[in-house]
Amino acid sequence: MAKRLSVTDLDFDTIKDNMKTFLRQQDQFADYDFEGSTISTLLDVLAYNTHYNAVYANVLANEMFLDSADLRNSIVSHAKHVGYTPRSATSPLAKLNVVVSGLSGSSATATRGTTFTTTVDSVSYNYIVKDDTTISPVSGVYTFSELPVYEGTLVENKFTVDTTNADQRFLIRNKNADTTTLKVSVQNSSTDSTTATYTKSTDLADVSSTSTVYFLEGAEDEQYEVIFGDGVLGKALSTGNIVTLSYIVTSGVDSNGATSFSLSGNIAGSSSATVTTASNSGGGSLPETADSIRFNAPKQFASQNRAVTTKDYEARVKTIFPNAKSVQVWGGEDNSTPVYGRVYISISPKTGTTLTASNKTDIITQLKDFNVASITPIIEDVETTFLQLNINVKYDQKATTKTADSIKSLVQSTITNFNDNNLQQFDQMFRHSKFIETVNKVDTAILSNITTVKLHKSFTATTTSTTTYTIGFNNAFYNPHSGHNSSAGGILVSSGFKVNGDTTNEYFLDEDGEGNVRLYYLAAGVRTYTNNTQGTIDYTTGTIVLNSLFVTEVSNVDGATSTAIRLTITPNSVDVKPVRNQVLQIDETNTTTTVTADDFDTTSGIGYTTSTSYA
Repeated sequence: MAKRLSVTDLDFDTIKDNMKTFLRQQDQFADYDFEGSTISTLLDVLAYNTHYNAVYANVLANEMFLDSADLRNSIVSHAKHVGYTPRSATSPLAKLNVVVSGLSGSSATATRGTTFTTTVDSVSYNYIVKDDTTISPVSGVYTFSELPVYEGTLVENKFTVDTTNADQRFLIRNKNADTTTLKVSVQNSSTDSTTATYTKSTDLADVSSTSTVYFLEGAEDEQYEVIFGDGVLGKALSTGNIVTLSYIVTSGVDSNGATSFSLSGNIAGSSSATVTTASNSGGGSLPETADSIRFNAPKQFASQNRAVTTKDYEARVKTIFPNAKSVQVWGGEDNSTPVYGRVYISISPKTGTTLTASNKTDIITQLKDFNVASITPIIEDVETTFLQLNINVKYDQKATTKTADSIKSLVQSTITNFNDNNLQQFDQMFRHSKFIETVNKVDTAILSNITTVKLHKSFTATTTSTTTYTIGFNNAFYNPHSGHNSSAGGILVSSGFKVNGDTTNEYFLDEDGEGNVRLYYLAAGVRTYTNNTQGTIDYTTGTIVLNSLFVTEVSNVDGATSTAIRLTITPNSVDVKPVRNQVLQIDETNTTTTVTADDFDTTSGIGYTTSTSYA
């Protein structure tokens, strides 16, 4: 019985072997020597051709689906089918207070393209006004308050419409174009200067046959295409129309954090201006990656241009604010203290640690077009809880040529990588066993490591009045029995500060193991308590409340000037879980790593040097 030909094995050698097997089953080639004959060359050609086409077919099949496509052009094309436009590069935004002198008249205008300069890391950047901004003088003073400026260069592309050319396209070819700054205008003709400004369509229900709108889509090679109406959905173009696309080309993230600006050129004819920074630059980002498009396109499609569920908000916020590294959304009913009618949003940016006030305002404004009218979106800053680790590693010095210091260096590099890859985003939990395993794999000579965990958070003290502070760790605290470690301060340690009425002593906080936070200062190294009920500590919820505390001065933290007081505690579990707007991060500065050679020479466990796992 003839053997079936396998058609699932597509590598070259298997294809050729299958062909030879097939031919051997034919009477004409029963005793044929395929290896030593010319037919072997023919089989090589056939196998090569089959293999080539099989690979091509497989690649083609992969590119037909969004989740398996590899080429960016394919991914963009699939995203287009679900109505998703990839995010462009985004210009950093700064807000300036500009007082212009030497002007007269009832108003002054900072026109689109007005340029300011700044320097970041010794590199100069231009920031420009995106929209004409007109102000009136107050008491003869011309002040542009919180004038928004965007980093980059203003570029214009002009096209003369030819409706007979079916291949004509209106492309934004610069890969670093910020499409959020795009202005589209259409002039009637070279002899008729009548010009109409077109707006981007976001809702087809509002588009008629005469609507002066355009549509923006992703195109090949990281370009964008502007599409106009067909006379049914949007006004159609006519031959001879002149289309102008004006936009900012940006360097993206490079100039984030600019703090000082000066006017380049003039405003309303005057080059004399005093410029102060109302809001440092931020929000700059690179074009959306292929992987990000693949991830976000289905989610935006699922949201159907509305923001109702938490996933809807996450998808919408990532579209509005491309500098978001991760987004966390929760309903007000899920707050520690329920607040109904609100949805809370926390955004971890790719650059910087917090969003600027202008970023928050812009996001809230744009969300109003999508969210339910009765729901108020609130943006909460990210709260970072730091993990302070004490790592004790033992290794077999006979199993490696590395020194203790070199192993320690490897461990510290591993901590950094673990911090970057496994933490610092919402919902990323610190799993103690996973961390232990990661450290143990640093070198085959490592025999064991004991890692203890402490947590710390900081709160900004009000130095002008008595204030009550609530600090939530969202993880239970270690309290094995009532009065645990009371004489040594329990499980709470604070950085120093001064209080109202005492300009001499530096004060600290600890707790008594009974749920009370105590206030004390050191006198000859001895704790002198001035308030044994300064606050409360809830071991179950992981919440510390400081009542009526009047801080007048905050001590340095880690040797640097600080406005915040640090609270360090021992958690009940070495696995730590972030909640809502909380993210976890290893405090590498205060994490200690000790590497010692294992002592095999002791005759019993009594003299064996080790480290405690007691928290």
